Amino acid sequence: MIDKDQAITQMKKLIEEIRKHNYNYYVLDNPTISDKEYDVLYDSLVKLEKECGIVLSNSPTNQVGDVVLKGFKKVNHIKKLYSLDKVNTYEDLFDWANNINQKYGEQEFSIEYKYDGLRVVLTYENGVLTNAATRGNGEVGEDVTAQILTIDELPKVIPYKHKLVVMGEAMMRLSVFKEYNKHAKEPLKNPRNGVAGAIRTLDLSITKSRKIDVFFYDILYIETNEFFTQTQMHEFIQKQGLLVDFYKTTSSADVLKDIVKSIDDKKNSLDVLTDGAVIKVNNLNLREEIGYTSKFPKWAIAFKFEAQELSTKLIDVVWQVGRTGRLTPIAEIEPIELAGATVKRATLNNYGDILRKDIKLNSRVFVRRSNEVIPEILGVAEHCANSKVIEKPKICPCCNANLVENGAHLFCVNHQGCRDQIIEKLKHFTSRNAMNIEGVSEKTCKLLFEKFNLSSLSKLYELSKEQILELDKVKDKKAENILAGLEKSKKANLANFIYALGILNVGEKTAKDLAKQFKTIENLKCATFDELININDVGETIANNIVEYFSDEYNLRELDKLLEHITIEQVKTSTKVNVLTNKSVVLTGTLTNYTRDEATKLIENFNGRVVNSVSKKTDFVLAGENAGSKLVKAKSLNITILSEEDFENIIKN
Repeated sequence: MIDKDQAITQMKKLIEEIRKHNYNYYVLDNPTISDKEYDVLYDSLVKLEKECGIVLSNSPTNQVGDVVLKGFKKVNHIKKLYSLDKVNTYEDLFDWANNINQKYGEQEFSIEYKYDGLRVVLTYENGVLTNAATRGNGEVGEDVTAQILTIDELPKVIPYKHKLVVMGEAMMRLSVFKEYNKHAKEPLKNPRNGVAGAIRTLDLSITKSRKIDVFFYDILYIETNEFFTQTQMHEFIQKQGLLVDFYKTTSSADVLKDIVKSIDDKKNSLDVLTDGAVIKVNNLNLREEIGYTSKFPKWAIAFKFEAQELSTKLIDVVWQVGRTGRLTPIAEIEPIELAGATVKRATLNNYGDILRKDIKLNSRVFVRRSNEVIPEILGVAEHCANSKVIEKPKICPCCNANLVENGAHLFCVNHQGCRDQIIEKLKHFTSRNAMNIEGVSEKTCKLLFEKFNLSSLSKLYELSKEQILELDKVKDKKAENILAGLEKSKKANLANFIYALGILNVGEKTAKDLAKQFKTIENLKCATFDELININDVGETIANNIVEYFSDEYNLRELDKLLEHITIEQVKTSTKVNVLTNKSVVLTGTLTNYTRDEATKLIENFNGRVVNSVSKKTDFVLAGENAGSKLVKAKSLNITILSEEDFENIIKN
């Protein structure tokens, strides 16, 4: 039996800590712990309250949101805004759904994204946007009408000509967040922090600069009774021109699990932050009968995905040298369990990033991990008394050569003598999407350098079987595989060859564009800055990098030696013409009959271009199943949407 006095003491400590974090999060827009760490504190408090049957009057379990900011006019919400109860296992989700089905008969449930942004409530009267407010404490929010009116994509006038109060989530898209941080003097910690700061600021230029979107999912009040289900509500919101996203319904537990899992699987490919799924009873009339707790509606639940972001202590920074000589700072952190893996290291991008984010040794930092991508330090959670400035290195950690500073980056210019650079060049050249030389791994590249001082790419093609057999643990079959891989690579695709050269900032897509434009490596070698800059997606930096690469005497000699062994296949220009020719196409959703690569090749066969993001310059969007925000944006810009059937008809004709 738990001691009530001890429990109350422990609860008071938890309440004090949670309220501090609530203030940092809701009021200052400056979180100092991650959502997962906050949930651990909150769940500990809930558990104690249940065990001893006591809820203190100031407990955050009784409250929604936090205080209203000073400097903003107060707005009383038309009805109370609730938080959502949460589960994080499918067993708990099924228990929740089965409980409703047993009490009220078998129900249909709606499934939507759980956005990680800032909740806002908008009021339209006579079809005109008249007010916008934040959630605040659930009953009173901040008037942010002026801020919301700066959002270009948000309709200020809608078709419905009566009073409508609609709720949504203000979001900063990941692509916008990434671009903003490239140029920001003070980078944002994460998109949620960015949107909160944008909406809850009195400086409207800040709001506008962050290019906020609002995704809508609920109606708090409508003057005329238009619908009886969440599905009808969703369709009505969409008809008003308001932005909506993923929406599904089902009454099957197995399908419910599949839908939630599909969101979890694709969350890292979305352009918005979603940390879970929201499941609701679809029948609006039944919701009132099911009712509410003091904080949550009983007819809705949030399924929280495994945390992608945590805070931990930064212990040290080590510097890695890449194939171009660019140094990347790698953070060594106190180990954390993140997204199913133990994380001990994370990237800091470059020294300029360290300065902009004010990262220091011994400070607590936010770490984010997405799928298999290397974890990244997003920003500082908080500094401490023994936090120390990270010193900028002056010499290469590999070869001791003096470093050169170029913008935010540090470079080792000892390109022919720096061990780490050479090994990374060999690794890149032999990789699957470059020359695809089977049998040559990173370990093999290291052995080749250390055993034979193999310092140039062309020397790969001069290796004999006897030499390869001298490598540690390399037997006859392995040696033959390496030689066969080298022989096969002697007939190369131009785009792959360009990519394999490892020109700074020239990735696979740029390599394809260069191959298509210049047709031969000789033409590319002689290309001028002005010719390069005219290619789509080739900016000044990449154009300069290409010109500099082919102006370097060592690179030119190495290229000549490579071409003594390698024959580059002639680039064939397609003569096929249809409506896709010279048009830009965005792919979104899941196609039934094609993979993304197959669809891309078909479009390129007609000299069309596949691009990643939707803009006013996009000509078509090819939309498969579960198409998300790209489809929504395309519709708002009146871009032509192609179904898979439309696409097949175009290809066949």
